[in-house]
Amino acid sequence: PAVAASSEAEEIEVLDSEDVLPMAAEDHWKALFDQFDPDNTGYISTEKFRSLLQRHGSELDPHKLEVLLALADSNSEGRICYQDFINLMSNKRSNSFRQAILQGNRRLCSKALLEETGLSLSQRLIRHVAYETLPREIDRKWYYDSYTCCPPPWFMITITIVAFFLYNGVVLDRFVLQVSHPLYLKNALVYHPQLRAQAWRYLTYIFMHAGIEHLGLNVVLQLLVGVPLEMVHGAARISFVYVAGVVAGSLAVSVADMTAPVVGSSGGVYALVSAHLANIVMNWSGMKCQFKLLRMAVALICMSFEFGRAVWLRFHPSAYPPCPHPSFMAHLGGVMVGITLGVIILRNYEQRLQDQTLWWIFLSIYVIFVLFAIFWNIFAYSLLDLKLPPPP
Repeated sequence: PAVAASSEAEEIEVLDSEDVLPMAAEDHWKALFDQFDPDNTGYISTEKFRSLLQRHGSELDPHKLEVLLALADSNSEGRICYQDFINLMSNKRSNSFRQAILQGNRRLCSKALLEETGLSLSQRLIRHVAYETLPREIDRKWYYDSYTCCPPPWFMITITIVAFFLYNGVVLDRFVLQVSHPLYLKNALVYHPQLRAQAWRYLTYIFMHAGIEHLGLNVVLQLLVGVPLEMVHGAARISFVYVAGVVAGSLAVSVADMTAPVVGSSGGVYALVSAHLANIVMNWSGMKCQFKLLRMAVALICMSFEFGRAVWLRFHPSAYPPCPHPSFMAHLGGVMVGITLGVIILRNYEQRLQDQTLWWIFLSIYVIFVLFAIFWNIFAYSLLDLKLPPPP
């Protein structure tokens, strides 16, 4: 709202007084904002907002000051929302604030984050992760400013280090079981078509691997791709993609390769890797990661090698006939999750997923597939009269 010139001069005098500024950071900025918003509307004009920043910008982080100045310079509505301002100050992710920043092809006025010097090792690591995973400079700077490593990327580290080895090493006294080992199918984790009624097997099969090479490739891909993605997108989003890929993988096996067991974390790993690669391809010009073409080639070669090995193993004569080797369909189930749900999650770093139409479309498709696979497992096996391998 418009304010009389005399009233505005009085407000500026009040701002100059240090006695009225609270000590708490958010209260401090709220008091400053309220001086220009006496009617408590939640908005001030961009001119007043710029005056506030000029007087007190030295108290801000340079990146945040830069973003706020860009917001003031190109705001077409001529006013600034207090909530958008305070979201940035408190490092909260805000869809509305991000949209306000990106609206109208706004351009940042200072050098790119990649050009900054004098950074510590941890700062360089965070910057590297930002450039590996995010296509927009504004997102990279936002992530660089707000990331605190609290909480750390616990999900991917836990699922990789603890879960893979706890059961094999402690219970079976063997870290990796080859498919030729007598205990390969005789445990409570592997998905087996005869034991498909035991619902936990659709998830726990990821804790068993068909040999050291199978485990090694999954661990490498999971750590190199999964940990940086979790650092940026958080454990909730990445664990959702991973678990959705795991479930889709075992259900795909139960529908398309009905007589085969399945082991390994390839469903979850391929969901993460395919989502990451698809996000890079869709934002190719914006991605500034070094050697991105070479890295994509290496990831695709590793995935192709592991998938080719799984296909070869599936049709190789079994060591324990009539039980076949593990299926490769879990890989394809993970890829489908990655290029649908995974891409939506990775593309919308700051936006709320519930606001995205494609999110609801792909989520609905996934739920329909899961329901179809459940009914298929209940009725199709008996209707088709398949000859299943004996239970382990």
